[in-house]
Parts: sequence; structure tokens; C-alpha cells
Amino acid sequence: MNKTIGMLAHVDAGKTTFAEQLLYHTDSIRARGRVDHRDAFMDSHDIERARGITVFAGQAVMRYNGSTYYLLDTPGHADFSAEMERALRTMDYAVLLLSAVEGVQGHTETVWQLLRRYGVPTFFFINKTDRAGADVQRVTDEIRSLLTQDAFDLTEAAEIEQTDDGEENTQQLPPVNLSESLKTFLAERDEDLLEGYLDDRLTGTEWTEALIRLISECRVYPCLHGSALLDIGVTDFLRLFDRLTVTDYAAADEDEDARKPFAGRVYKIGHDENGTRLTYIKSLQGSLGVREFAAYADRSESAERPGVREEKITGIRVYSGDRHTQVDRAYAGELFAVTGLTEAQAGDGIGDLPHEPVPFEMAPTLTASVSLPRELPVKDALRVFRMLEAEDPALGVLWEEELQQLQIRVMGAIQLEVLTAVLRERFGLDAAFGAPEILYRETIAAPVTGYGHFEPLRHYAEVHLRIEPGERGSGVTFADDCHADDLSVGYRNLVGQYVTEREHHGLLTGSPLTDVKVTLLTGRAHNKHTHGGDFREATLRALRQGLEQADNVLLEPCYRFRIRAEAEHLGRIMHDVQQAYGTFDPPELSETHLSLTGLVPAASFMNYAVELASFTRGKGMLSLTYGGYRPCHNTDEVIARRGYDKNADPLYTSSSIFCAKGAGYSVPWDEAEAAMHLL
Repeated sequence: MNKTIGMLAHVDAGKTTFAEQLLYHTDSIRARGRVDHRDAFMDSHDIERARGITVFAGQAVMRYNGSTYYLLDTPGHADFSAEMERALRTMDYAVLLLSAVEGVQGHTETVWQLLRRYGVPTFFFINKTDRAGADVQRVTDEIRSLLTQDAFDLTEAAEIEQTDDGEENTQQLPPVNLSESLKTFLAERDEDLLEGYLDDRLTGTEWTEALIRLISECRVYPCLHGSALLDIGVTDFLRLFDRLTVTDYAAADEDEDARKPFAGRVYKIGHDENGTRLTYIKSLQGSLGVREFAAYADRSESAERPGVREEKITGIRVYSGDRHTQVDRAYAGELFAVTGLTEAQAGDGIGDLPHEPVPFEMAPTLTASVSLPRELPVKDALRVFRMLEAEDPALGVLWEEELQQLQIRVMGAIQLEVLTAVLRERFGLDAAFGAPEILYRETIAAPVTGYGHFEPLRHYAEVHLRIEPGERGSGVTFADDCHADDLSVGYRNLVGQYVTEREHHGLLTGSPLTDVKVTLLTGRAHNKHTHGGDFREATLRALRQGLEQADNVLLEPCYRFRIRAEAEHLGRIMHDVQQAYGTFDPPELSETHLSLTGLVPAASFMNYAVELASFTRGKGMLSLTYGGYRPCHNTDEVIARRGYDKNADPLYTSSSIFCAKGAGYSVPWDEAEAAMHLL
């Protein structure tokens, strides 16, 4: 049986050390590494070993009791949450580690919310029980009160039945002996089970099967505890985890898989030491072999009706740590990397799996400029950053040709430090980054019609666009409502391409335009003088002319927050949220603690964790997740600070160009509509 396990935790909860123990006990590694000794098998990158934290989602393969496990060690630091989230869709089960001293921390809640969003069955492991101040019962109570009431401690409540000689009975999967309290706990969560419990007619095997089912359905969350560093409780966890987890992925069977078409999902893009592009895939069905063709979405066509790109698989690698083995074929349930796919992206369906875009929760809210050595050719710099963007799509690399400026999007300052090291070590580039700034966006409040005309001598194109507010989070979408008699399909497609191929500057701060629907109403070409670039000019002028008429709105990124602290701090915290222009739900209060949730601008709350820790003496907990974009709370201040001059933007003009007496002349945006040929 093939199983993919994800290891997740707040930073410093001992996740990587726990993974090392699992690998050691399954004879996958000969010696257990340690993060503080910089020799952990899973943290194979020099950057990770130097910093002592997991930065990249590493993977390893281990075999235990007849099953093959693909172990994913995900980053625990909030700055690398996007890397962690991309791995979630591959997981059959997750292990969420908590420190027995610190308990449920801010990022623990963030991880838990993502696990629930993706529906991943989860085991808890309370680690570091050897440390001073460890309190397993307190942490278990925190899990139940802050995360889920459906968690149950299995450490003393369940054990696998063994044979007379003390060995585990592996021939016919032995039942798990459940305590009476655990049976009661399970029966309370399943009506059919409750009936059998009351009649006292369920066998040990039936109780075991019920527990396995409830875990896989995310209705029960087992909890165990121990110390990964001292190897306490790890083998017990491994035995129970192996017995209580099942997947539909049997061992490789060529005859069985040959009858099913291949289906898989891309979860990561990487590059090896030679720069070869690696597409990491979780196989969900069938099998895929070298020299076979794999199909996936072709983004060169309309996003509403994507085409299909087919490319030949030139190699298949199974990675474990920084080592890999070449195989000829991969089967359902396996994680592997292929060469030969040139454009596939994380999240893409491969083969018999449709592409289903899923908006990620952990989206960057900051942008930073990049300074590169003057002697470095622009195309070489862009090639490097496009490679990094393929590996981390959240980077959103943007090159402004006219401004000769490169910008990226990041989660925080630690990510920039890691990027600096990556550029130096992998590519030999010394890059500097500007201070991270809030990534603002712009939209419009009501529909407008924009007009663009481009007619210098021997050129001709005219475009009319309806621009209207779109759904929140939709970006810029395009629709074609132009009659075929007005404009050929080729030119209409060009207009759509120019609308969606890149981000467009808003008029208030020059920030990216978002959440608008752009519809082509009509257009005109000339039989002799129209060229493809003419429609680019007319389209961008129509878009800009429409924005000149619109009620433009500045948007800022927000955080969904949850604050937990002692009840005595309620007044201070509510005041702080209001001062930060946030909103909150009615507080949840117990005799000693409070829990407050709400929405707050990222710009005014980015550093609040430090302040909260200060006045709560380290006992306050703050959890932040991306909360989308909302109208900016201090628009005038941001506009003044940015100092954007819409008339001096070299990328855009709202004027149209007309021709008279063999020469082109400019018509300003407020006079352009009256001069259009199609009105």
C-alpha cells in the first residue's frame, strides 16, 4: 500500500527530528540526524542546515510493514507557508506536531485551518515531553478547545494486539484493543456505531475498522505524545499510524494499472544541479512510463477554454532526500519527478485529471524591488527569476520594460534573506532587495466604457471595451461580445490576450488592476494597414481611457486573525484592533481566557505579534491567514506617499491616435469618445 504523509508544525516544534526518527526506525537511514547538528536527512539544502529551519518541502521514502510511505517534511516558518500549502493536496494523511511546552501556537492554528480546508485526515503528536514545563494534558485540552473537540489521546487508549511470542501479528492485520473510554468517544460520533456499542455486539475487528473509517473521514483525530529527540513514543506512534491508515493505492500491479488511464497532480516544480526542469507529480490512478506522452492544460489559449499540451516523458525519478533513483514507470499513490514537461505548473492535473484552479490561502501581501549587478544582462536575470517563479508561483515576478525594474512578491523579510542566499549559491548572483512594501491593488466601483483608437500613418485599430466590477478575488477576466461581422476572431483573440497577458496599472497609485471584467463590445480593423501590434495599442488605450472615467478604488490586503490571551487583556486587544482599522466578531470568553477573531489591514497589523507578546508576557497567541483585499483604510495617505503620476507612466497613455492629411495626431481621453469611427 502506498501512503503519502505530511509533517506539519509551528517552527521549532521538532517536526524534522520526528521525521528523522521515523526514517531511522524503518531502516531508511543509518543514522539519525539533528537540525542543530546540521546533518538532518530531510533538510538537505545548505540554506536549511545553516538556518536550522525547513525552507523547502523535502521528501523521503520509507517502507514499513508492507507499505511504502512518502514522507513530506514541510516548512514550519510562516514566511514559507505557500510552500507548505502546495504540498497539502498530495497528502493522504498529515501529522501535526505540537510542543508539550508551548502547546497550540499561532502558526499551529493556521496549519490546522489549511488541513481542514483540504480535508486531510490528521494525527496529532505532542512532542518534547522531556522538556521542563511540558504538560501533555494541558496541550491536549488546548487542542480540544482551540482546534477540534474530536481529538482523543490514543497513547494509553489503544494498542495493537500481539501474538504469543510478543511479535505483532502482521499476517491478517490484528485488531487494535480500544479502551472503554475510546469506544464511548467513537460511539458518540457515529449513530450506527452507537447502536452496536449499546448492544455490546461489536468485535475487536469491527471497532478497529470503525476507528480507521472515522479517522479517514476526518471525524476523529488521534493524538499521541512523546519525545522525538529522546526517541520516546515514536515507535508506538509508527505502529498505530501504520495500522490505522489506509489508502486505495495498492502495491504496483502492472496488469491492474494498465486498464486505467493515468491521472496525477503536479505539486511542485524544481530544477536539478544542471538546471533540468523537474515536475513533481502525485500519481492518483493508473501508471506513467518513460517515453509515454502526458497531457495537461495549455495556457497559451483562452483561460476559459484551455487547450491541451502533450509532451513526452523523458525520465522518471523517485527522490528521497537529495538522492534519487531512476525508474521506468510510476504507479498510483507514488510521488515522483519527471523530466520532459516544459510548462506544467503546481496544481495542474496530468492525464485523465482535469485542471481545477484552486486559490491558495497563503498569498503574499508584500512586494519588493530587486537590484541586480549592472553588468548582468536583463535576459539572464529574468531567466533565473522565471525559474524561481516556476518553483514558487507566489513570487509573481514582474519585469517593467520601460522602467527597467524587477519586482517580486514575498511573505516576509526572512523569505528575502533566503532568496538572497539561493541566488548566490545556485546562480552565483549577488542581488539586493528593497524593503518590503504592502502590495496594494486597484479596482473600480461602477461600469464604464473605454474607447481606444490607434491610427498613425499606415496603421489602424479601434477597440471599445466595457469595464465593470468583477467578483472579489477574480483578478482581470475577459469576455468577447463583439459580432463576427465587426471583427475577425483572430483580432478578437488578440484583444483578449492583451487584456489578460499581464497586470495593468491603476490610476491612483500604479498598483495592479484587479477584480474587473473586461468585455470587448466592438472593434474595427483595416484590410490593408492593420497589424497585430495595432490592437495592442488600441486595447491598452481603451482600458486606460475607461479607467479615466471610472470611480477608482484603492484596495489593501487584509489578514483574518485570531488572538488568544488571558481575559484581563480583552479591553487592550479590542482597542488595538480598532486602532488598526480592523473589525472583530463578538469575543469568546472563558473564566481565564479570551478568543477574538476578525479582519484587519495587513499594513497596520504586520508587527502586532511582537506587541502582543510584550504586554501579555509571551502568553498571547496570534494566528494570521490571508483575508483577501478590501477598500483601503487610508487611501489619501497611500496615494500621497506613492506619488504616482498617471500622466508620466511610460507604459500607458489614455490618449488615442487619429490620422488626418497623412499624419497622426493625439486626442486626449476626454475627447476620444466623440472621435471614434464606430459611434
